[in-house]
Amino acid sequence: ASAVEPENFAASAALAQALHEHGHRRFAIIGGPGNIRTSADRRNGFVETLCTYGVTPEIEVAGDFSRDGGYSAARRLAAALELSPGHGVPPCVFAVTDVMAIGAIAAWRELGLSVPEDVCIAGFDDIPTLRDHSPSLTTVALSLVDIGERAVRLALDPESHPGSREWAPGTVVLRRSTALNS
Repeated sequence: ASAVEPENFAASAALAQALHEHGHRRFAIIGGPGNIRTSADRRNGFVETLCTYGVTPEIEVAGDFSRDGGYSAARRLAAALELSPGHGVPPCVFAVTDVMAIGAIAAWRELGLSVPEDVCIAGFDDIPTLRDHSPSLTTVALSLVDIGERAVRLALDPESHPGSREWAPGTVVLRRSTALNS
């Protein structure tokens, strides 16, 4: 079937570049299931771009594409990085979905960690519920309305070739969750 797909790889690459330009040098990844292309593309775009700066993520952990998956992965990540309140330069964590990022923030709050003072985080999707979240989450915004409209046009176009693909760009949105020196 034909489809309109987010530019997951390129948008994650742009996010990594923006965070590096913003001053971040320590990174970690909360990925999704490895057998899901969306998760792999987002992770790979982010990591490959960091490598162009000579930076390698300190740790990568994976979880389900859910709030609970992000929560569980964040607890493992905090233990592996030995995160503690007020301890040095905060790492910047990329969660491959906003929902996972929200779960991560909840886990860190329970551990007494503050975002962005003790750990920074960025997500992907710019889900509507982020408007009510504090701190505001750095993310990659996708225009779901545009993607939906383009998909309908593609599906209804009698000249469309089966299996054709259109790509929808993402836009990096830097917010408080990745602020350095808060």
